[in-house]
Amino acid sequence: MIWSNEYAIDILPVLLDGLWLTVRITLLGMGIALVLGLFVAVIRFLKIPVLSALFTFYVLFVRGTPLLAQVYAAFYVLPTYGIRFSALVTGVAVIGINYSAYTAEVYRAGIEGVPAGQWEAAKALSLPHRRTWAKIVLPQSIKTIIPVLGNYWVQMFKDTAILSAITVVELMQSAKTLANSDVRSLEPYTIAGIMYLVISYTASLLVKALERRYAPTH
Repeated sequence: MIWSNEYAIDILPVLLDGLWLTVRITLLGMGIALVLGLFVAVIRFLKIPVLSALFTFYVLFVRGTPLLAQVYAAFYVLPTYGIRFSALVTGVAVIGINYSAYTAEVYRAGIEGVPAGQWEAAKALSLPHRRTWAKIVLPQSIKTIIPVLGNYWVQMFKDTAILSAITVVELMQSAKTLANSDVRSLEPYTIAGIMYLVISYTASLLVKALERRYAPTH
């Protein structure tokens, strides 16, 4: 099969639409992962009876099962129990929940890395627990884990391709649809691969910049 510039230009708008959807899924999914992951990490750190144990199991279960299996279960199994959402909503929710288990562990490591003296100082000043967390613990812990969260962001962007399994027309599904309908796979998959590479590489440069800025000094 010979590369056709004319065909490549013709399909570019379709692939750009798929790329834009991929970016939106990544942003929404990461938003869920960051918020839910922080909640899970704080509850586990506080060691609240029963609840902490449940969240520990949640982290182990989500991290121990494939993302693809979770996507299939949410989209094809849950509807049999009356729980039904669109493919896009299901995909965003599942990928966000999946990554929340990983971000929770990152948050927990950051929280545990806050020096004991900071906790003692807050206690000596009789600071309310909410203010201790909001003004002392979280700012210090999050600052040190920003680069790691950035790496997960890049990984999530690439993992959105899994959502093509449930008919979400993101970048990979767009390329697959074009390849099947036009019986030309070279241009769609090549351009899609280049798009993934460009976005991932650009994001990785940003993550490296964050690593240099927030790297702990010894």
